[in-house]
Amino acid sequence: MWIDKFIQYLRIEKNYSPHTVISYLNDLTQFEHFIIEKCGVFDPVQIDADLIRIWIAQLMEANLTARTANRKLSAVKSFYTYLKKKSVVAHNPAEMITGPKVNKKLPVFVKNADMQHLLDDELNWSDSFKDQRDRFIIELLYVSGMRCAELIALKDSDIDFTNCTVRVTGKRNKQRIIPFSDTTRLKMSDYIRVRNREIENKGPFLFVKQNGGPLYPSLVYNIVHRRLNSIPTLSKKSPHVLRHSFATEMLNNGAEINAVKELLGHSSLASTEVYTHVSFEELKKVYNIAHPRAKK
Repeated sequence: MWIDKFIQYLRIEKNYSPHTVISYLNDLTQFEHFIIEKCGVFDPVQIDADLIRIWIAQLMEANLTARTANRKLSAVKSFYTYLKKKSVVAHNPAEMITGPKVNKKLPVFVKNADMQHLLDDELNWSDSFKDQRDRFIIELLYVSGMRCAELIALKDSDIDFTNCTVRVTGKRNKQRIIPFSDTTRLKMSDYIRVRNREIENKGPFLFVKQNGGPLYPSLVYNIVHRRLNSIPTLSKKSPHVLRHSFATEMLNNGAEINAVKELLGHSSLASTEVYTHVSFEELKKVYNIAHPRAKK
């Protein structure tokens, strides 16, 4: 009964997406079946933290990933927060339970030498508008660290050629200023010159399709993926890989982490700190290769 009311609350009052609502329902139904199997009845008032811990342990023994187990635990915590709000229970038995640790994968990034070869080898690019646009898309993603959606939304008016900066609108419409080099300024001017010569009826956006219309995420993804395919060592080939590459190169070359945080538009330093792990892994590789006693 209470699970149904909670699901209705998520659907109507919280306006959660159908996919999210179904996920909550499946997780809580699984939890309900476990409690009934253990206790004979599903009574939220009688369930304690030990029972919930046993359920999580059982999920892990069934070879569920830590991420999935944490999602299910989060569903139970949210359910009890709702029950507490409705005065059904006095406290949330899941509140202090810590889920299994998730092993975070380090971000994939492009080595600078590979990036330079891709961008600077003229054999990789023709003089067509499409190739010149695609080349500068990859260049700008790599030298700015901006997100794919941020790049798509860029307008000519966001570019300050005098100060060599670009105004980027990120998540929650938060704006930030990213500097760029004189080299990037020249390449940007070259691209705009080709675009203005070749494309009619273009809108206000910096990057456009051949018909003058704005780009869209899957198109940018395909552009980047196709070009990064020339680097066989990469396990991922997406616009976000170029964002990872920007952050990693900045830290590897001595940038202060708070500065990188601001350039990336992260709201929390924790989101940026993952790149310090990447940098440290690179240092370990260098050590293992270079030090005479590293392999002993």
